[in-house]
Amino acid sequence: MPLLGLLPRRAWAALLSQLVRPPCASRTGAVRCQSQDFDIAGQFDPMIPDAECLKIMCEILSGLQLGDFLIKMAWKDVRHEMVAKKGLAPEVADRIGDYVQCHGGVSLVEQMFQDPRLSQNKQALEGLGDLKLLFEYLTLFGIAEKISFDLSLARGLDYYTGVIYEAVLLQTPTQAGEEPLNVGSVAAGGRYDGLVGMFDPKGHKVPCVGLSIGVERIFYIVEQRMKTKGEKVRTTETQVFVATPQKNFLQERLKLITELWDAGIKAEMLYKNNPKLLTQLHYCESTGIPLVVIIGEQELKEGVIKIRSVASREEVAIKRENLVAEIQKRLSES
Repeated sequence: MPLLGLLPRRAWAALLSQLVRPPCASRTGAVRCQSQDFDIAGQFDPMIPDAECLKIMCEILSGLQLGDFLIKMAWKDVRHEMVAKKGLAPEVADRIGDYVQCHGGVSLVEQMFQDPRLSQNKQALEGLGDLKLLFEYLTLFGIAEKISFDLSLARGLDYYTGVIYEAVLLQTPTQAGEEPLNVGSVAAGGRYDGLVGMFDPKGHKVPCVGLSIGVERIFYIVEQRMKTKGEKVRTTETQVFVATPQKNFLQERLKLITELWDAGIKAEMLYKNNPKLLTQLHYCESTGIPLVVIIGEQELKEGVIKIRSVASREEVAIKRENLVAEIQKRLSES
């Protein structure tokens, strides 16, 4: 199974902090999927938390090694900054669409500053200043090239009040036998300054910005790519299975598994007194456990343990006292 890479602590927090909670449905358009969220709440200076949320989104997607991606910022956030927050006439704000359709990022903002109509409007310049500030922070974070305006983006949630964004994987040419993975967005978010106040009896306003990671979609992508490469999708982290071909060997299995656990090796066994050997081996193959240690009457008599490779089905006998060292060696080489 390919390594997913190391993520910064806060990126892992964004991805995993809510896995202990019951699954919930998150809507993107008409598609429902399980997601995990990261949010920043409180009154802060403009665009700093917004930029950090985009940075965290980039860290997570980069760390997961899903391939090239792009984070799109919608027309809604540009228009909102210009019309709802800064008071620019809607017909003037609509002209910005010409720039957004052709360009993105810092170059787009700079071109807006040069527009003869916008440069004469104080509110428009303030709105552009916020956008420029956001891109300055994104540049300092080293992710500006991952951000782009996109008029086609339409998030179907009414509570957003400012910047909104959505991450999509860039389609790469498919190799022979591969199917294109059209999963839509894998992460999304934005600013929702009015949502918390809706649930406060006194209507206290709590500015918020956050992001949501489409865990279910990411798992699907990883699973499909592994299947395409012929790699087995493991359903467990277990490294070693403790088995026996004979009856009345529960105590010996418990001794073995305790020794492995104490050495920090992820091991398991069937919770049965006398399981059939074939049942135990089939379980290892179906779950992708790479190694099996086998103890029976002959092994106990000779003071050895058999180690079986599940993939190759090859077995070797080693001295009992060398078991942990041999397993650790094999795991480090795999």
